[in-house]
Amino acid sequence: MSSEGFGGGSLVSQPGAWFDILLYLVLGLSTTFTIFLLTLPRQYDSQKDKSPVSASDQKASQDANQEPYFKQGRTTQVVVLGDIGRSPRMQYHAISIAKHGGRVYLIGYRESEIHPDILSNPLIHIVPLLPAPSFLRSSSRLLFPLIAPLKALWQAGVLYAALGYRTEPPRYMLVQNPPSIPTLAVATVVAFFRKTELIIDWHNFGYSILALKLGDRHPLVKISALYENLFARLASQHFTVTNAMARVLGEKYGITAHPLHDRPASMFRPIDYVERATFLSRMSETAQYAQDICAQYNAPWKLIVSSTSWTADEDFSVLLDALSRYSAEATSKVYLPKILAIITGKGPLKEHYLAKVREMNQDKKLLNVVIQTAWLTPEDYARLLAAADLGVSLHTSSSGVDLPMKVVDMFGAGLPVVGWGEFEAWPELVTEDVNGKGFASSEQLAQQLIELFGGKAELLVKLKQGAVKESENRWDHEWDRVAQKIFGLA
Repeated sequence: MSSEGFGGGSLVSQPGAWFDILLYLVLGLSTTFTIFLLTLPRQYDSQKDKSPVSASDQKASQDANQEPYFKQGRTTQVVVLGDIGRSPRMQYHAISIAKHGGRVYLIGYRESEIHPDILSNPLIHIVPLLPAPSFLRSSSRLLFPLIAPLKALWQAGVLYAALGYRTEPPRYMLVQNPPSIPTLAVATVVAFFRKTELIIDWHNFGYSILALKLGDRHPLVKISALYENLFARLASQHFTVTNAMARVLGEKYGITAHPLHDRPASMFRPIDYVERATFLSRMSETAQYAQDICAQYNAPWKLIVSSTSWTADEDFSVLLDALSRYSAEATSKVYLPKILAIITGKGPLKEHYLAKVREMNQDKKLLNVVIQTAWLTPEDYARLLAAADLGVSLHTSSSGVDLPMKVVDMFGAGLPVVGWGEFEAWPELVTEDVNGKGFASSEQLAQQLIELFGGKAELLVKLKQGAVKESENRWDHEWDRVAQKIFGLA
């Protein structure tokens, strides 16, 4: 067979064929780029960001159930790549912006009950995200390197569609961090194309939370830290939950951030004796103990509350061990009251710890303690905090510079707190022996329970007074002081 018969007609020897391939590639890329440009999210235009009614017609439009009046140029996307109902701070942001006349698109997963002030406010529009398929929500550490990228791609697509196409172009985009992947990248891209001002609200550092699962030296943790550093520098404004976090952003990222401390919403407030007794009598988890809890003198039962997300940064075994130690002490020291512990919240490790509780009951390690779980409406959760004798926080802080929102809510309800205090930002929230106490071990927590419910009961009264005093510090005042001018609503 001749060389011509075997290879003489191949594409390699025909320059015209290569030219055709190159032409098709250029045409394909050009078409793709054209489609990309034509389908880009619509850019922000301040002239279009205004209410369809005039200020003078505001009341009439609301009475007629029409589109509400809002201030021109103040539309904001409030974004959380998580459950809206379990993101109180982002809900409070939305309420505050709307209260001052801004229109809000609240974007996130709609899985649990949402604050009633959001549902009733015509200026707040909820944009629910489509959850990832169940196989992408596995908590397996072994499968994490495979599942995490696929889940991130799914979330990126869903989030891009919501930010870019399911809302009107906003002037501001307020994004909760963490989760940082893929939130910060998608938010940055959309904000660039829509000419929107990106604001990051720092609750913690995403890489520090990832390190809880994978370890500090894991390559994904290091990549996450670099990613977070890069996209943080591209935002125009930053809020942090603590002064310590603002300091870290300044030192590590060269960013100037505005500390905006968490404060309780209006639903969290102290209640009087009658309201307390009425609530505890009707709540199924507390009804049979209500009379003993509410006894005026030497109450035979005390009520403690702990709200947890049942995740790795809240070691629930610390509380279980402390309650076991307390139960043993109460057996020999009969003046110590029994404890009813109500644990609220949902999360991946809940069943793991409930199995431990069942085992401890079988081993008779909780003879003087009753542990119950509850999932409550926001209103009933606020009343439960106000009705309790003591709040317990197990938040350990992966970064050392964030703070648990649950303690803020407890103070709002006038509830004194004991909590894990071995991290830098803890003193920004709790003043030792004034409104609460910090502990560093289960042994120390057990001793605090024994003292506060026994020999140092007068200290519990003092802490209660301090918590009630702390309840006077409110979210509206803090938000107006720090954030109002940044959103142009001053």
